[in-house]
Amino acid sequence: MQINVGTLDRAARIIIGLALLSLPLWLDSPWRWGGLIGIMPLATGLAGRCPGYRLLGLNTCHLRKPE
Repeated sequence: MQINVGTLDRAARIIIGLALLSLPLWLDSPWRWGGLIGIMPLATGLAGRCPGYRLLGLNTCHLRKPE
């Protein structure tokens, strides 16, 4: 699977993923474990590949294709 997540998109995913993963440290309610959902945006941001984008045919990575 080729890279389909662009630089700005990757940065946003990493920041959002880390913010969500920090919720268990800051919240005292049972909802704090919902922050574990941050694993997905963090993983896709670090890898640069998003299976959801592939299914939808999206690509935010504007790498120059070889000619």
